[in-house]
Amino acid sequence: MALVVGRGFLVQPCSSSFICKNVYKPLSGVTNTFWPTRPGTTRCLTQTVVRAQLRPTWLPGLDPPPYLDGSLPGDFGFDPLGLGEDPESLKWYVQAELVHARFAMLGVAGILLTDLLRVTGISNIPVWYEAGAVKFKFANTETLFIVQLILMGFVETKRYMDFVSPGSQAEGPFFGIEAAFEGLEPGYPGGPLLNPLGLAKDITKSRDWKLKEIKNGRLAMVAMLGIFVQASVTHVGPIDNLVEHLSNPWHKTIVQTLANSGS
Repeated sequence: MALVVGRGFLVQPCSSSFICKNVYKPLSGVTNTFWPTRPGTTRCLTQTVVRAQLRPTWLPGLDPPPYLDGSLPGDFGFDPLGLGEDPESLKWYVQAELVHARFAMLGVAGILLTDLLRVTGISNIPVWYEAGAVKFKFANTETLFIVQLILMGFVETKRYMDFVSPGSQAEGPFFGIEAAFEGLEPGYPGGPLLNPLGLAKDITKSRDWKLKEIKNGRLAMVAMLGIFVQASVTHVGPIDNLVEHLSNPWHKTIVQTLANSGS
């Protein structure tokens, strides 16, 4: 919990023939300090105010914008560009961050797992940034692209329609799994397909799960950015970089890597 400390000086004028006898009542959370006075002088009161910040922010002591009131999971008052000033835009940005966070978590897990299998020799698979160029015998690249476009387009359209009209995607038959599209609330579809363990059956009481998800998702997005930069600079996978660093920790660091890449 952040603390904000300030000091103010209050000067009370006094007459030259008597000492001030004003009584100051201490405020809650305020420490008052008096100095003795002489006739013809003034009396000073120093107040040290300690105010506890009501909620944590991304920068301790910084007042968050009024539209970020802490009601959203993972809200730490971070919006330097003011993108969330419009309430409707804020709702969409929340959903966009949630989707990107989930994709990042899947991407990081997939890259690390496949890279580990490749480095250990368990599977002969390409490094992650070359996997998209692999040719498959059962279909050509154009066919796979069209199929992916159709499937992803369908899913994203359903997600957007549920955002506009929550719960509307459970209406009408769809291969017997239409109940899985009903959703708990926008962004949290739930159901046996997307919540098989039933961790958040009551979404209104699942703030801790939402907070954990968005925190891990933000960490994954930062990790994904690091993997992109790492691949661009070293031209190998993250497990290769880790093995190289562990082989000589004092001389195989990010500093030496960046220095060598520029030379």
